[in-house]
Amino acid sequence: MFTKDQLDRLYETVKDSMSEKRFRHTAAVADMAERLGALFMPQNADTLRAAALLHDITKEYSTEKQLQILGDFGIMVTETDILTPKTLHARTAALVIPRLYPEFADPLVISAVRYHTTGRAGMTMAEKIVYFADYIDETRTFPDCVMLREAFWGADPARMSEQDRLAHFRKLLVLSFDMTIRALIEEGRVISEDTFAARNHLILEAGA
Repeated sequence: MFTKDQLDRLYETVKDSMSEKRFRHTAAVADMAERLGALFMPQNADTLRAAALLHDITKEYSTEKQLQILGDFGIMVTETDILTPKTLHARTAALVIPRLYPEFADPLVISAVRYHTTGRAGMTMAEKIVYFADYIDETRTFPDCVMLREAFWGADPARMSEQDRLAHFRKLLVLSFDMTIRALIEEGRVISEDTFAARNHLILEAGA
């Protein structure tokens, strides 16, 4: 859907819009999303790359600016929103893509950006890929991220059957949500309901 020239221009535009550290992570997520996409939806590699490049475009905005964007779009700000500021950028990025990057305002891109932090029940494959790519990109050095990255690629998923590969991916997605929930509990933080719903749905999906 998107050409190499479009993606190259997006790469440079996004690079100019954020700090060097944030862009290093963003570029690594784009690379990881392409690697994962080659396993699960190779026909959408360009769309996954676009979503990954756009996933953190509002990450460096202040909390006040994030809340203002939600208000500008007529979205009621809740106490949970205020208490989970690290999740706001996923929502605001998805909202501003049509305005700032109209040629990339594809529903698949927008939903992958929207849920890359919290997940949700019934995640699409694109949403799962961008979420997981953000968790395990090569710039991540946190022990949980390293462990997940090594567990996923160390099992050599390219050599698995499609069924086994999907099961492997689902198992590690659940583990990633377990890690996130456990860390937030230990920190005494509010946890997004979408995160619980994402984990539960994946477990029910595996049982089915």
